[in-house]
Amino acid sequence: MTPKKKENCFRPIADNRKASFNYFILETLEAGIVLTGSEVKSIRLNRCSIAEAFVGEMASDPESLFLFNANIPVYEKAKMFNHAPKAPRKLLLHRREINKLLGAIRKKGMTVVPLNMFFNAKGVVKVKIALAQGKNVVDKRVTIKEREWNRDKARILKNRV
Repeated sequence: MTPKKKENCFRPIADNRKASFNYFILETLEAGIVLTGSEVKSIRLNRCSIAEAFVGEMASDPESLFLFNANIPVYEKAKMFNHAPKAPRKLLLHRREINKLLGAIRKKGMTVVPLNMFFNAKGVVKVKIALAQGKNVVDKRVTIKEREWNRDKARILKNRV
């Protein structure tokens, strides 16, 4: 009997779909995240949201990066061992990557945003984060204009063929 092959190695949990609209994505990294058991069980139910989340440093631990404002709802069956839904969660990165991101965060206009959260092939929760620069209103208009032009172009080409 042959072993079963994993069909979906990267199972998505949550996406931040507005990140590419609000920011210029400069570089992406994959980071681990420190979670408790009730958080992982709640995530497995696919009820997590990172739409309003951001990455930064905490005053009590300035040498690490944390994921703030990520909403992982409470797991009902955990009773008294439950977690806070929007607690800061520590990200696991190499020291060089942390120093690079912290240096970039301290520059004006640079931020680190989570793009998506997923289970890797081993079943471990990972967060894809990006070093990003904020867009202003004019840049957002250009993005909308390009998106609409690409949509119209696709319609024209579809009707032509």
